[in-house]
Amino acid sequence: MNLSDLFSPDQPLLEMVIRGSAIYWFLLVIFRFVLRRDVGSMSMADLLFIVLVADASSSAMQGEYKSITNGVALLGTLIAWNYLLDVLAYRYDLVARLLEPPPEPLVRHGKLVARTLRKERITVDELMGKLREEGIDDLGVVRVARLESDGKVSVIRNE
Repeated sequence: MNLSDLFSPDQPLLEMVIRGSAIYWFLLVIFRFVLRRDVGSMSMADLLFIVLVADASSSAMQGEYKSITNGVALLGTLIAWNYLLDVLAYRYDLVARLLEPPPEPLVRHGKLVARTLRKERITVDELMGKLREEGIDDLGVVRVARLESDGKVSVIRNE
């Protein structure tokens, strides 16, 4: 192992600064003005988008592409697909159902829905912890509790 190789850049430092700056500002503009969802409402497609953007950005910043334009073109393609899927899901219920899982009942009329707990691998202790976060310590006051598509638990109390 040669220690000098660990600290010797294999690309010009100024090129790395320019690449990193260009990709940072491009993504900042996209996330600030185009993708205005809050983190709590991320869909599975949004999560996939974030992972792919991270990988594509890394390649663009590290110089695996010959030019920054190649990285921006790839990122633009990912952004376009993500935006198009959001628009289609908004306009067409079928697309929304394909992209987002439906809410699953965890509690109905004060009784646990064991099938859903098993399917989602949620323990009773985990569910009760979520219900306590909602100020509920007795299942009897719950008309329905659902696992939403974003992973949150929504609760409707008995009246």
